[in-house]
Amino acid sequence: MRDTIILVAICLYVVAMVVIGVVATRRVRNNHDFMLAGQRLGRLVLTGTLLATWTGAGTIVGRASFTYTYGPLASIFYSIGAPLGILILYVFLAARIRQHSKYTVPEIMETRYGPVVRLVTAVAILLAYTAIMSEQVRGLGYILHLTTGFSEDIAKVVGLVVIVFLALAGGLVSVAWTDAMSALVITLGLAGGVVFALIGVGGFDGLSQSLPADHLTWTGGLTPIQMLGFVLPTLLLILGDQNMYQRFAAARSPSIAKRATLGFLAGDVFFYGAVIVLASTAVVLLPAIAPDTAILRLASDELPVGVGALLLMAGTAFIITTGNSYLLSCSSNLVHDIYGRVSRRPMSSQRQLRLSRIAILLLALVAFGIGELFPTVLEIQVFSYTMYGAVVTPSLLAAFLWKRATPAGSITSIVVGIVATVGWEFALDKPYDWNSVLVALPLSVAALVVVSLLTKAHADDPERLSSAPA
Repeated sequence: MRDTIILVAICLYVVAMVVIGVVATRRVRNNHDFMLAGQRLGRLVLTGTLLATWTGAGTIVGRASFTYTYGPLASIFYSIGAPLGILILYVFLAARIRQHSKYTVPEIMETRYGPVVRLVTAVAILLAYTAIMSEQVRGLGYILHLTTGFSEDIAKVVGLVVIVFLALAGGLVSVAWTDAMSALVITLGLAGGVVFALIGVGGFDGLSQSLPADHLTWTGGLTPIQMLGFVLPTLLLILGDQNMYQRFAAARSPSIAKRATLGFLAGDVFFYGAVIVLASTAVVLLPAIAPDTAILRLASDELPVGVGALLLMAGTAFIITTGNSYLLSCSSNLVHDIYGRVSRRPMSSQRQLRLSRIAILLLALVAFGIGELFPTVLEIQVFSYTMYGAVVTPSLLAAFLWKRATPAGSITSIVVGIVATVGWEFALDKPYDWNSVLVALPLSVAALVVVSLLTKAHADDPERLSSAPA
């Protein structure tokens, strides 16, 4: 009976999202509507879509897995990257991003560095975002497996279909509104879950007395350098995340983009705090389970059925909204930045819209395959965040903040970052248990700085972005 109630609740929520997606298709008249929601997003909807996009399977599964494995104090340290990055976005970047109103990050890179850098950046983002997309498929598969009894493989396929449908339906119009609805569900689910989970372990005092000793240290048994390897990918991703940039660009005005960032910061701190508490109570109530499933099993097995259903609805909201956001963003890179630059055929707005939807289908299949290469969501998360943060973010931030950066420096930085990340993860199999960001980031930044200082800046106007008013 309990499983039936939870499953019905999740199905009703998914149906509601699908209905919103269908309604949103009526508001999509051209590719501008599909990619930037016609730049009509107000502060509340923008805040909701920023929150729901950022907090996906990497939070409800990956961050919970880290907390379950290393403890709440280590997870607090692990989580500081995102709030710090959001503050930097608020102070330096949010209004500038809206002012330039580009569909993709590679378009921004082209404005500063030229067309070759745009193409190279698009390839790097495709590698990172298909991996992030695979996180969401794996996470939704976990939820459907727990609630339906389907095998994990079938559950992942069903989850992929739902994510793809919502991305295909209304583009950013449907994604933004389903995100806003999901942000509310997520807030209620996490708040209720925290209250009842703490009751189950005797409050914070009971929790602290019941946790293993190594879960009550600031590193959870990791060395400081290993901990830094978990912190940096999140910070670097959020500073350069194309999803964040597209949402800022979809705001009604630069001031709305900037103000929404404060709501994003407050929600992010609450969400992370709630996930840390829930995963920590799972250590006490459900010892020896798979860390990836800590919060999901807590909801399905331990919490009151209504609260558990709401929390799993929140988990579903996390994952679906993030999945279709990254899929939509990824398709824009393939169509606008790669196909659009290589093909000589003119593309009308309607043709761009058709190609974007085809790209969504192709990229979803690639993401599904990539997910099979990693044993856990946490491992996918760290790799994919590094692939973006250490490869794209240094050149992107330099485009806004460092006038001396050059096209040659940017290209070298991106290529070095990709080689270092892939080589460290797969060819060398992560020596010393160091995450690849510890190697890829310094090499990428060094390549950007050294080659930029040895070469000439872009001839057209190297200060267009860096001199733009905040």
